Formats: sequence, structure tokens, C-alpha cells
Amino acid sequence: MLRRGFLKGTAAAFAGAALPAGRVPAHEGAPQAAVIPPREVAIADGIPAGQIHVMPDEFALYWTLPGARALRYAVGVGRDDLYEAGTFLIQAKKEWPSWTPTPGMLEREPEVYSKWADGMPGGIDNPLGARALYLFKDGYDTFLRIHGTNAPSTIGTAVSNGCARLVNEQIIDLYEKVPLETKIFLYPKAGMA
Repeated sequence: MLRRGFLKGTAAAFAGAALPAGRVPAHEGAPQAAVIPPREVAIADGIPAGQIHVMPDEFALYWTLPGARALRYAVGVGRDDLYEAGTFLIQAKKEWPSWTPTPGMLEREPEVYSKWADGMPGGIDNPLGARALYLFKDGYDTFLRIHGTNAPSTIGTAVSNGCARLVNEQIIDLYEKVPLETKIFLYPKAGMA
């Protein structure tokens, strides 16, 4: 499905999208950033409830609901050269997950990631944040995640190594709603083949 066909009444669905509802610190002592709360929006008829749709050009993640509705969350997404569009399944979920940089991350930026080559335990300073949903394709872990972040200033940007990120409070909310085997659609960015 094309992203144009996903949303219904785009202007109405995004009314007030730029209005921050509050300011939430990444963690104690960190600078504060505006956080847009999830909100219910209209989507096109016929899209099943219980799916996740990520629209990278809108920095939006939609959790579909019955009756042509969805909860819209603001997200950060992968950099253009690392973003991977496709259809996936959530086949693992973890609270305060540990993290290990992928071989590609270690190769691209060893100065940043080599100190974590053996992994980082879960916690507030972990880049996966409070919760992570693990995306699989054909039974294999893609190393793509929908996860939390302790850096809310990255929401609305394309800076990650391919994953979609939400502020910790919102990934906790989404994590509780989303069961294993949920279908995920990562739509192509504009200009992607």
C-alpha cells in the first residue's frame, strides 16, 4: 500500500502536530526537549487493526486501531543510507534491553562503537532505551528495532543506524499494546527505489 493511501484526511489528522504537549527530560540533569504525545487519527478504510506502519518522511509511527483509526507517535528514523524499507514481524520484545553494536556499526565508526563491542547492559544510558521491539524477516533477526531513546532531541530526525526510536515514555506505552507476531511496515523514504 502506498503511504498516500494509508492516511485519511491528512490535514485533519495532523492538525496540531507541531504543538508540544510537555517537556520531558531524557534523564535527570539532561536538557529538556518538547515531546508530542501520541494522538488518535483517521486512516484509510480497510487497514487491519493491530499493525505498525512507519512513515519515515513524516517521522511518524502508526499503531492501527479498529474503525479506520490509529495512534500516531512521533519517531526518529534511520539515516538515508541505513534505512531499510520492508515488511517485518515482531518476534522478540525486551524491557531495558542490552545492546551490542552491529558489525556494520563497528566497521563504519569504530571510534564511537568499539568500546561497546562486547555489549552494553540495559539501563538509562543504553541507546535502546526502556523497551525494544525486535524486527524479524523470514525468521531471521534483521537487527532493526523499534526502541526507546534517552535522547528526545533525536525524535523527528534521521540519525540512527536504521532503527525507529520513540521517547522512553512512549515506547513503554506502545510496548504494552503490541503483541509478538505483530506485522510492521517500514515505508520507503521519498526517492528510494
